[in-house]
Amino acid sequence: MLQRRLLDVSERLNKVRAELKVSEEQLAYMQEEADDARLRSIVSETPLASREEREAQRHADTLARHRDDLRRAVGELEAERDALLDRMSAELAERQ
Repeated sequence: MLQRRLLDVSERLNKVRAELKVSEEQLAYMQEEADDARLRSIVSETPLASREEREAQRHADTLARHRDDLRRAVGELEAERDALLDRMSAELAERQ
């Protein structure tokens, strides 16, 4: 039973870590785009450039929140995995 749960947590942890890696790459790209839009807005001083800057920054902020959620999920899954390993270790120690 514990082994099954441990396998499940490990699989979910691997998936979330992979998703986190992609999210971090997307955020880096989007933040760069937001920075470029900010510079264009400063230079051109047009309403269109300002709107593009706000939209790019909004997208970057959304990706940052998603990345933070994924980081939290990784931490929670690691804690769950560690607790399961502790329980398995305790059960093995009791048997000996």
